[in-house]
Amino acid sequence: MKRIAILGSTGSIGVNTLNVIAAHKDEFRVVGLTANTNTALLDRQVKRFKPKIYCAAQEAGVEGLIEVATHPDVDLVVMAIVGSVSLVPLLEAIKAKKQIALASKEALVSGGEVVMKAAAKNRVKIIPVDSEHSAIFQCINGRPRQEIKKIYLTGTGGPLRKVHKRMFNAFSPEEMARHPKWNMGKKISIDSATLMNKGLEVIEAKWLFGVPLASIEVLIHPEAVIHSMVEFIDGTVIAQLAATDMRLPIQYALSYPKRLPLRFGLELDFKKTNKLTFCQPDSKKFPCFKLAQDAARDGGTFPAVLNASNEETVLSYLDRKISFTAIPRVIEKVLSKHRSKPSPDLGDILEADSWSREEARILCCR
Repeated sequence: MKRIAILGSTGSIGVNTLNVIAAHKDEFRVVGLTANTNTALLDRQVKRFKPKIYCAAQEAGVEGLIEVATHPDVDLVVMAIVGSVSLVPLLEAIKAKKQIALASKEALVSGGEVVMKAAAKNRVKIIPVDSEHSAIFQCINGRPRQEIKKIYLTGTGGPLRKVHKRMFNAFSPEEMARHPKWNMGKKISIDSATLMNKGLEVIEAKWLFGVPLASIEVLIHPEAVIHSMVEFIDGTVIAQLAATDMRLPIQYALSYPKRLPLRFGLELDFKKTNKLTFCQPDSKKFPCFKLAQDAARDGGTFPAVLNASNEETVLSYLDRKISFTAIPRVIEKVLSKHRSKPSPDLGDILEADSWSREEARILCCR
């Protein structure tokens, strides 16, 4: 029986993780839970799953997250915290040699080099939870990176794919947060609308799979049947197909290396899958995607600044302090003011993160 801690148990990923655990009670046991501010839901989860340790991060802080992530009875930590606040607990869990199921892409975006070095040093395997990265992980299936020619990251294109740019500000934050295919949290839904999410996923894929940026291509795939593909040096392309439900990649991350029976009625119906279409993302229409590409190419602390400033601008947008089209403008201004540090350590990353948040907040209040 695998003993699980979930950091971010009241968010979308956390709730779905508990659904998977409840469907496989003979395979998993909940040892630790953390929430941020949703203590009412956390209380209900504690009563149902009876973990040994739990906390509300708003009260317990990073120290509380670390205590849960490194608890001696935990085998696997599900990192489902939104934002770069997940970076330090992730590193501490790795140092404690816990297996990691990673949904918090921001940790790898901000500190990918630091995280992957720590994972290699401590011989910790990081299993991706994001549907796209889970798909890539499954397609590669342990093959050496030298055999990988190209990774194709797919995405639906978000709620604005067919909307003209001049109409972007006509939608409310609530409308923007309604993803056409996936049921996600507000922040990641807005990232999907700006296509920042695809840019962040490119950076995450670079670190997870050890491939150069030139070998990663994003394809808009509105049907969301193929969750990503890998092309190998012999010309073979392997794709992973599944229903659009996060419980599937979550279950795989929890059960890895074995597979468990599907108990959610989510089989694909190929008779209803009439077509599969692909196109390139439009960087002019969605400038956040290009900002992410540029930050990935420039490296150093630029990805940390990109991620932190994006988090702050999205929060400001959700609070109706700025317009939707202001999001990339604020991020670009913060990036233009930053002096990057090459090969940053954890201190450099946290300093860049803090600085860029303050800069973004100032710009969002003007």
